[in-house]
Parts: sequence; C-alpha cells; structure tokens
Amino acid sequence: MQQELLNNGYFWQKLDSLVLSTNLVISQPKGSRHPQYLNMVYPVDYGYLSDSASMKVFKGSLKKSTVDAIMIVVDILKRDLEVKLIMGCTEDEEVKILRFINQTDYQKGFLVRRGNDLPEWALTD
Repeated sequence: MQQELLNNGYFWQKLDSLVLSTNLVISQPKGSRHPQYLNMVYPVDYGYLSDSASMKVFKGSLKKSTVDAIMIVVDILKRDLEVKLIMGCTEDEEVKILRFINQTDYQKGFLVRRGNDLPEWALTD
C-alpha cells in the first residue's frame, strides 16, 4: 500500500484542530470504575469533547494537546462502532487502554498510531 494511504497528515491535523477548539470533559478519572461494569477500572482519564456529537477521549499523563492515536472499537452489546481519541499517553498507558477495551468478549478494539511522515503530496515548497 502506498505511504500516502497509510498516514494522511491532514487527517491528524483536522483531529488536532477539533481537540484544540473544543473543551475536554473528563467524565471518568483515572482509577474510577465503569458505571455499569464495576470490574472495569479506567487506566487513564476518560471523557468526551463537549462540542462534538460523540467524540470520546482517553487522556494520559503527558502534557500534550495533540492526538497521538485513535482506537477503533466495536461493541456488540451496543451494536456500535466507535472511534476514540488517544491523547498524551505513554506507550505503557496505550497498552493499558488496549487491555481495558479488550478485556471482555463484548467489545474489541485496535489502535492506529499517528505517524511522523507526511505523504509526498502534502509537502510544499
């Protein structure tokens, strides 16, 4: 697959713009339990962007305001597919988020990390 299709720099730029122009509301602080599934403990802060329809965010311990990755999650109980933003997370925190999401048989997710390379078509003189 061509590099241009693997990491669209403009996609990540638009996500950053969305995050920077919207308030992040932390609804589940790190260490809190899921309101319905008490065995699930949030490994990092979890919340949502207040001005978006349904944008959920995992916020780690690093002081960053850019999106480092996205998580694509399918939930068979809710019959839904969600994209969750990952911001300011260490690699260890990303692994903990993956374990948190994938610990039940009812939802599964995978991580798409932001690359550092811009596609050739995005470079200008």
